[in-house]
Amino acid sequence: MTLASGARSIGGNGIEVVAFDGDDTLWHSESHFVDAHARFVALVAPYVDGDPTVIDERVVATERANLAIYGYGAKAFTLSLIESAIDLTAGRVTSGEIAAILDLGKRLLDQPVELLEGVDEVVARLDDDGYRLIVVTKGDLFHQESKVAGSGLADRFARVEIVSEKDVATYRRVMGEAGVAPENFLMIGNSVRSDILPVVELGGHAAHLPYVYTWELEHVPDADAERMGFHELTSIRQLPELLDRLSG
Repeated sequence: MTLASGARSIGGNGIEVVAFDGDDTLWHSESHFVDAHARFVALVAPYVDGDPTVIDERVVATERANLAIYGYGAKAFTLSLIESAIDLTAGRVTSGEIAAILDLGKRLLDQPVELLEGVDEVVARLDDDGYRLIVVTKGDLFHQESKVAGSGLADRFARVEIVSEKDVATYRRVMGEAGVAPENFLMIGNSVRSDILPVVELGGHAAHLPYVYTWELEHVPDADAERMGFHELTSIRQLPELLDRLSG
């Protein structure tokens, strides 16, 4: 879904549109999920005999199975935690414990937006330099809308695309609606699977900016990543220099 529009373009060659992932590229997200998961593990651990990693495995398997039904985001995560709790406790989980899991989800939804270091400065610089900036993010529509609004960056973006999946078809549509050719498009994000590989497959440019945590379902085999040509960054502050090289 397009949250905002009003695209503008610049002339000349090189990169015209810079697209940003939202979660863990512009603002912190996965660290909050990691904390919620740890609290969930503590909640259900008394029901589990033996190796506690069975809890992690059950949650990941449940999330994977539910992805096509619930999609991404805090609400989907919460529902998968509840289902995992029922499975792990053989139905013995109490109403109070279910309420505690629901509270974990609500806390995720209520987290204030915390920009990653350098984001505000770099986004402002690129906007002032005349690049057309957009956001391509996936997750719960209401939650992502609130994150964009709470980021203080909304006015810098010509478009905000909240999508159900980041694949070749999605990026092809985004580029088409933005009126930009793949060779003039650059995506920056923390997920090789979602932010990098589909864009490179289309002939676009992509910059990988790792976050301290990566959700299990976003992992890709190293061999798959190594076959694709993309840029690796260690800080978003390196993005202007990369754009200068690509336009040079």
